[in-house]
Amino acid sequence: MRQEQTNLRTPEEKRGGDLLLIIDMQNVYLSGQPWACSGIEAVQSQILRLLESPKTTNVLFTRYIPSDHPVGRWAEYNRLYEEINANPWMSEMVESLFPYTNRWPVYDKAVYSSYSIREVQTLAARAERVVIAGVVAECCVLATVFGAVDAGDPVVYLTDAVAGLTEDSRQTAQQIVESFAPLHVSVMTTEEYLHALQGSR
Repeated sequence: MRQEQTNLRTPEEKRGGDLLLIIDMQNVYLSGQPWACSGIEAVQSQILRLLESPKTTNVLFTRYIPSDHPVGRWAEYNRLYEEINANPWMSEMVESLFPYTNRWPVYDKAVYSSYSIREVQTLAARAERVVIAGVVAECCVLATVFGAVDAGDPVVYLTDAVAGLTEDSRQTAQQIVESFAPLHVSVMTTEEYLHALQGSR
């Protein structure tokens, strides 16, 4: 599923407000599913807080969808997870986000990083900061943070709006992200982020 957005400014224009980038909140990561993430329900709640805030005015969602023509090791990846990939429900966004995925663009990718998507690069380039939330902390989220850092886009990493396959892996990924602070990344909770928005705007 790909939704196109029109009347986009060029990346060279002055940066605007924050872009909330919600990564791969799909059914396969829910509790009881094959790739269940630890604390996914709490992360959903924090993401909904962000989406319901009047201060949130720019949002993108991404989904991982396996390529029909995988290259290199992605062919083996598709073979290993063929049964999961064959179930369309697994790839759908979680139901709680439906009202928001109808409002904001959803872009598909066939690799870990959301920065593989041209539209993400373009919209992130014109944002003041890229606010990161979603799953999986040690895979798609971390790869996306690396992409943002390489692109020179300031990142806000919301510690309680990101889930990993385990709590240990989430914490390990967070430690890696923290190594980029404060130059490239600001690390904070959802509450701290929303409070700062309230005070600054």
